[in-house]
Amino acid sequence: MSAVEKRSVTIRGHRTSYSLEKPFYDDLVAIAAERKLTLAALVAEVDEARPRDTNLSSALRLHVLAWAKHGTASTPTRNTSMEPP
Repeated sequence: MSAVEKRSVTIRGHRTSYSLEKPFYDDLVAIAAERKLTLAALVAEVDEARPRDTNLSSALRLHVLAWAKHGTASTPTRNTSMEPP
């Protein structure tokens, strides 16, 4: 099992942090590269779309899971409750 690593990123002008295991982080980097986004831009998209009662780390894991299951990096919306399209 991979240890959880805490990382910081600036989104919308403020610093925030999230904690992910290395495999999730590596896939997040791959998703960003596939979509030609910076990692910060991808994290900002997921942060904006997540329900307010879901923490950022969980939302990022769910985003990676949706990408892995469906082969696409679609950003969920608030209306879909983190379910892929």
